[in-house]
Amino acid sequence: MIWVLELWHFKPEVDNITQTMQEMDDLLGPAAHADEGWCGHARFFARLDDANRGMMLYPWRSSELHERLAREEEPKLAAFYEKYCTGPREIYRYTELPVDVDGHDHDHHPAATGGESAS
Repeated sequence: MIWVLELWHFKPEVDNITQTMQEMDDLLGPAAHADEGWCGHARFFARLDDANRGMMLYPWRSSELHERLAREEEPKLAAFYEKYCTGPREIYRYTELPVDVDGHDHDHHPAATGGESAS
């Protein structure tokens, strides 16, 4: 499993980032949830120091599966980008590191064993 971070840069005239991100999720969410790479819901964030920046973070089964999905989504986003964004989203893919942050043995940590991470 990987973690996907998407950064969205909205036009200054966008005054309701929650509604705008909901519109984007309504556009892309159903197909993403049906995709073989889907393995958990996204979380949405707004930057405290910049009201026109949004972020979405979600788990995905693999980088390869996500790269395919992202390519398929881009044509669907053309009108959304034109209406709301200053440019296309930025996508970053991460793998979780089994760093010992609480002093416990992480040999059985889900990320270290390739299993699903706990919520």
